[in-house]
Amino acid sequence: MNALLRRSLRAVICVGALALVGVAHAAGAPAGVPANALKDERGRVIARAQQPQRIVSLLPSLTETVCVMGACDKLVGVDRYSNWPESLLTTLPVLGGGLDPNVEAIVALKPDVVLLSNAARVVDRLEALGLRTVALEPRTQADVYRVLHSIGLLLGLPPEQGAEREWRRMQAGINAAAQSLPAGVHGAKVYFEVSRGPFVAGPSSFIGELLTRMQMGNVVPNEMGPFPRLNPEFILRARPDVILMGNHSMQVAHTYPGWYTLDAVKHQRVCAFDARESGVIVRPGPRMDEAARIIARCLAEKAPRRAG
Repeated sequence: MNALLRRSLRAVICVGALALVGVAHAAGAPAGVPANALKDERGRVIARAQQPQRIVSLLPSLTETVCVMGACDKLVGVDRYSNWPESLLTTLPVLGGGLDPNVEAIVALKPDVVLLSNAARVVDRLEALGLRTVALEPRTQADVYRVLHSIGLLLGLPPEQGAEREWRRMQAGINAAAQSLPAGVHGAKVYFEVSRGPFVAGPSSFIGELLTRMQMGNVVPNEMGPFPRLNPEFILRARPDVILMGNHSMQVAHTYPGWYTLDAVKHQRVCAFDARESGVIVRPGPRMDEAARIIARCLAEKAPRRAG
């Protein structure tokens, strides 16, 4: 789990569950593009007559989306946590964190557009320096669908050649991962800690939605929002059947009071994902199908089976 995600999660603690995005078309929008994909998080119009040739991306999920849409060669700089695809990103300038990037280095690259989180504190400064910014921050699977289309619009790609194709690929992978689970584990209660705090994945988060697709339960009530920060005592009261944790969370989990009294811990029904796996799972982007496969493998091995 990287520092950018931990800090971003703090910004969304109080955000309520987001409704699934519809696919109503805006007037004049290309067929298949959801209306809310035409603008970024600040209401700025995405579409542009001239497609950008020099892109800076300051959020890993946006970096990955640009690349799967076939425009990795247009990236001229990324944040320190953008690390996939490895073969294409190892030679790009690293511009600091997404929330606290090196503004001078960004300006020196002369980008046509800077992609970043809406929580980034440098938006106004970058705009004041004459740079165009596009703020996109996916938190749910519907958001991922919207962002795919937004970046497709930015790149001038027809939906069927970009966003829709990638969305279908992801959905097929997620469905296959869900179908790989034995029916006996369906309904098991899951506690998914995404980072220390603890910050956990609620049902309305993109991770929680993956669990729902797999017919798993979630010990976090929906009204708590996508990624609430909970008191460690919550897990003791919730009594999950299986525990999933990122690599950094697992390092401190044993310090939670009463941790070893949990049946899931006693019976080793805990999945501690390594750094690479955690990096895939916590990014709401084009590798959600891989995230689903990683989670499904864990649940197939660790989740208890119902009798009969």
